[in-house]
Amino acid sequence: MASIIYSPKDIFEQEFKTSMSGFNKKEVDEFLDNVIQDYETYISEIEELKAEIERLKNQNTHPKSPSTENRHAMVQPTRVAQSATNFDILKRISRLEKEVFGKQITE
Repeated sequence: MASIIYSPKDIFEQEFKTSMSGFNKKEVDEFLDNVIQDYETYISEIEELKAEIERLKNQNTHPKSPSTENRHAMVQPTRVAQSATNFDILKRISRLEKEVFGKQITE
């Protein structure tokens, strides 16, 4: 990886020689001010990204237990299956009661 040659401070403190037909000093200063701002933005963004990388590395090495939301999602299909099973059982009991009690009433 290439190293950074100039820091924002280096750019700010850079002096240029002047000549008869040199650049407009005000324009150069404004441009360099913008370059310094960009540099500072890049440096802070790099630091934030490094911190995020460390956080993600730590998160991967220490897996958390499933969140409450995930636990509910895992339990939900079981509840649906149980309620469907309960419904089937109730239907069977109802049919059996009709068979048993229906015959007793007619006897």
